[in-house]
Amino acid sequence: MTTGTRTAARRTAARRTACAAALLLALTAVPTSAVAVTADPVHVEGRLPSGATYAMDVPAGWNGTVLLFSHGYNPGPANPATNGPDEATKSLLLKQGYALIGSSYATTGWAVTDAVPDQLATLSAFTGRFGAASRTIAWGRSYGGLVTTAIAERHPERIDGSISLCGLVHGGVANWNNTLDPVFALKTLLAPGAAIPLVDLPDQKTAADAANTLTAAVDSAQSTPAGRARIALAAALHNIPGWNDPAQPKPAPTDWEAQQANQYTAVKGMVKFPAFSWRQEAETRAGGNMSWNTGVDYARMLGRSAVREEVTALYKKAGLSLKADLTALHRAPRIAADPSAVRWMSATSSFTGKLAKPQLSVHTTGDALVPVQTESALKRAVTAAGRTSLLRQAYVENAGHCTFSPAEQVAALHTLEDRLTAGRWVGTDPGSLNSRAAAADPTTPARYAAYRPAPYPRPYDLAHPADGR
Repeated sequence: MTTGTRTAARRTAARRTACAAALLLALTAVPTSAVAVTADPVHVEGRLPSGATYAMDVPAGWNGTVLLFSHGYNPGPANPATNGPDEATKSLLLKQGYALIGSSYATTGWAVTDAVPDQLATLSAFTGRFGAASRTIAWGRSYGGLVTTAIAERHPERIDGSISLCGLVHGGVANWNNTLDPVFALKTLLAPGAAIPLVDLPDQKTAADAANTLTAAVDSAQSTPAGRARIALAAALHNIPGWNDPAQPKPAPTDWEAQQANQYTAVKGMVKFPAFSWRQEAETRAGGNMSWNTGVDYARMLGRSAVREEVTALYKKAGLSLKADLTALHRAPRIAADPSAVRWMSATSSFTGKLAKPQLSVHTTGDALVPVQTESALKRAVTAAGRTSLLRQAYVENAGHCTFSPAEQVAALHTLEDRLTAGRWVGTDPGSLNSRAAAADPTTPARYAAYRPAPYPRPYDLAHPADGR
């Protein structure tokens, strides 16, 4: 065979290969195209290369918008894929034609380094199967709000806008710092002689033992006026509100005893899970303790707290010196962070405020787990980055963490969509949001209200490089 003949043969083979590849692509594309236009809704489950699973729901008559949902903190061991905040809200959205997708994340716990790539991979898998969406909106609740904001800052090219619901939008370093503050106060004032490690927890047994010991001290203190005042002080350092569970009757504005009783329950919940068990898991990822209170002025922090009046009143009623207790906190041995752990948490879980696409951040006013003041921290970062035109924040007057109605969540979505369509924010006032909510689902509450959160007590973000260093 001559050189020319061999070249011609190679070209012929290449054309045949190209044709075969094109035919294969066409054949494999048929199901995708068929799924996208089918008159029946489609539910898909699958597994990503990371090991994370995903779930996708595409309704009949898909409207072209896909909602990428990031779920909240999951301590495990169960790790299901989640593609919406609750079944009632999902049902409303599917009826309106939205496609819903979301992953499990490859690991549980403080899994931001898995969550972001797994969510993006889920979006890619959706596009590969159903085609490119005309609009992609990232949204998430609680820890999923942190994941959503990380996607919004680091991968804005993958989305058109984002919604954070009751999110950890203050970032990881700020979260763990402010989780340390109330337990530091509880240990110092209620159990000063007890060997309760607050950081550098080597395993879950150590964390559980520490939580049990401190819980016993809190339970004992609740039986005395002085103990209740001190629990209220610890709650104030985290801005735990006096109405923080929908099951609680809402106390009168100056019913300090009822407010403290509600805080007591929330403080015990914080001790049981975030302050020890969840911290231990996060420390393992960070490679050490990522929190500190060196240089923290707790008297100043109390002065900025949303519940400082309650603390002052309860100390006075107990005949206890608030100044003396604040002095005790000031003099107590402080906790220093492991710099490498801070760097890890900062790099993976803190924010620059440099939004590139519109974000709507929504919070309940009575949240004890992720206090509404986190919204102040987000605004601080976004303002420093010069991106305030891209951010709007709204508040739902209700107790509890992520206790939004389906109507309120759908109203937030429609408000963001209007921003994406019009190129400017419209209808972000409480009246407009409540009208949207009532139109979306008149059977569930619409409780948007005018609200301005107090400053977040321990802000930390990448827009202020001197923070806490």
